[in-house]
Amino acid sequence: MISASAFYDIFTAMVPLYVAMFLAYGSVKWWRIFTPDQCSGINRFVAIFATPFLSLRIICSINPYKMNLRFILADTLQKLLILFLLVLWGSFSSWGSLDGVITLFSISTLPNTLIIGIPLLSAMYGVESNGLLIQIVVLQGLVWYTLLLFLFELKAKMVKGPQITVSMGSEVSPVDAQSSGDLEGGDEEMQSREREDEEGSSKDSKDEGEATCSIIKMINIFFLVLSKVIRNPNTYASVLGLVWGLIACRWNIKMPKILHNSISILADAGLGMAMFSLGLFMASQNKIIACGIRRATVAMVVRFLLGPGVMAACSLALGLRGKLLHIAIVQAALSQAITPFIYAKEYNVHPDIISSMVVFGMLVSLPITLAYYALLDI
Repeated sequence: MISASAFYDIFTAMVPLYVAMFLAYGSVKWWRIFTPDQCSGINRFVAIFATPFLSLRIICSINPYKMNLRFILADTLQKLLILFLLVLWGSFSSWGSLDGVITLFSISTLPNTLIIGIPLLSAMYGVESNGLLIQIVVLQGLVWYTLLLFLFELKAKMVKGPQITVSMGSEVSPVDAQSSGDLEGGDEEMQSREREDEEGSSKDSKDEGEATCSIIKMINIFFLVLSKVIRNPNTYASVLGLVWGLIACRWNIKMPKILHNSISILADAGLGMAMFSLGLFMASQNKIIACGIRRATVAMVVRFLLGPGVMAACSLALGLRGKLLHIAIVQAALSQAITPFIYAKEYNVHPDIISSMVVFGMLVSLPITLAYYALLDI
């Protein structure tokens, strides 16, 4: 059973985060302290400075040469398996769509590991869990958010992109039998064959042209996604943190104190400001469950049951046991990450569902993760 001191440690780690969130909520909803423009400025500061510096400091502490490959593989396998099943559903089900694939993938596989997961699981399983979660943060920033952005761009191009048509050659007019009565039967047959050959050649050329245009279109989408990812401050933080970890651990170099303090002064504000920003967002919504009860229920099942369930199966299949297995499952049951909502709002792909999961998920994530923690401890 969970000891009273363990519960106290968990609440000590989590309650301050909720205090920051509810203070922000009250500042807008009840006390009218911040205007919408001021809220936008705060959110901008969090996105550009606070959260990236927090990520940078955390990732800099990782030893890339001591990554737990089984843990990473379990997390990767969970995401790939869910994506594969969603693609099948989107392709063959009458209810399926690319919008649904993107949204359900976001909900089921992308937890709020950085802001909620690290302090919560550190209280549950000790500071040794931090290294494992940092590995997931690195992969999430470099791989899975990049994939998610690619899917959003693909959806945008399918809806708004110009329809490329290729015109190859000209149509062959049919031979008028009335005006060609003086031609011999052999000549008619020869002309018919030549016409069929020309039509077949024209069709093949058209197919090749369409295939070439499709390839060019996908290449353009790829470079557009790459440029957006490169401009993302969280990408800078993930790459720089990983590079520093590789250098520092390889040659046993310590970060200069002046540089460490420059990063820490903003990183220290990152966690609290991220929660404050979330509270501001909550206050800007007309209602907590913006997508309605039915959709929210489905999303909750996907977020808190499907995701952890698939993670448990993948972890067991790869041989994870004991505390490592527990950490893998509990981190998969965390609340929804905020970054997918930013993308969903930008591309207008079910932002109401993602926002409901961010806001409502934050309210229920603590009791749900505590329930997983208690069940796994039995």
